[in-house]
Amino acid sequence: MSTADAPPRALAPPRPATGAALGIALDPGSPLRVYHLARRLTLAVVSIAWLDAAGDAVRERLASRHLTAHEAGYAASLPLRQRRCEWLAGRLALKHSVCAHQLRHWGRLVSSRHIRVDTVVGGMRAGKPVVDAPVEVGLSHSAGLAVAVCGPHAVGVDLEHRREVPPLLAELLLAEGEPHPTEPGQRLLAGMPLPLRWACKEAVLKHYGFGLRVDACEVALTGWRPDGRFSWRARSGLLRHAPAAADGLEESWAFEIDGYFLAVVST
Repeated sequence: MSTADAPPRALAPPRPATGAALGIALDPGSPLRVYHLARRLTLAVVSIAWLDAAGDAVRERLASRHLTAHEAGYAASLPLRQRRCEWLAGRLALKHSVCAHQLRHWGRLVSSRHIRVDTVVGGMRAGKPVVDAPVEVGLSHSAGLAVAVCGPHAVGVDLEHRREVPPLLAELLLAEGEPHPTEPGQRLLAGMPLPLRWACKEAVLKHYGFGLRVDACEVALTGWRPDGRFSWRARSGLLRHAPAAADGLEESWAFEIDGYFLAVVST
């Protein structure tokens, strides 16, 4: 039988990059980790679980060292300890990402207390974190961790823990992509964990500042490549609020790391 007559080989699906390949670890036992990623992005990971176990005295010292007086007062006003720990972890992650980003890329040593974190008030982008520095930030919390990303342009990040996805949501997420994919990115998308698909959609929506004020179904995933990059397209509902989404984004990554699913989107 000639080579031309040989049956085609079945191609093994490519495997995506892992957190180990990136040098990223997502460990609730570690108080703080900072990573510098591609495209001038800085990722900070703060453990909510560690803060919760550390006790009031430790949390008060951290608040005194890193928060503004207004932020410390707000944190103290939160009635539930778990909520105080989550809020503090998010603020620490944002501040450390900004400080580390400025030191690495601009050579500026800035105190975390001098980084003021606010949120957008009102409108479609209400709740989006902003800082008093010439950078953009994104924030997400899940299962004992807070992650923040800082960069020179708009960013979106979402973190999900490994979990059972509700049946209705699973059905919607499984409908993404072609039923018989042929492209490498599509073949990989077919095996993409469902919580990671959800993280990708949320990261895109957070990039535009909307979060789930826009239906996650308005972000259609179209591929996931071995290096972790994922592709997507905006449906009409997202385009109505963000016409620029028609041009797509330059960088979108999705990884499974230590039982977590992390998606980062940057212009």
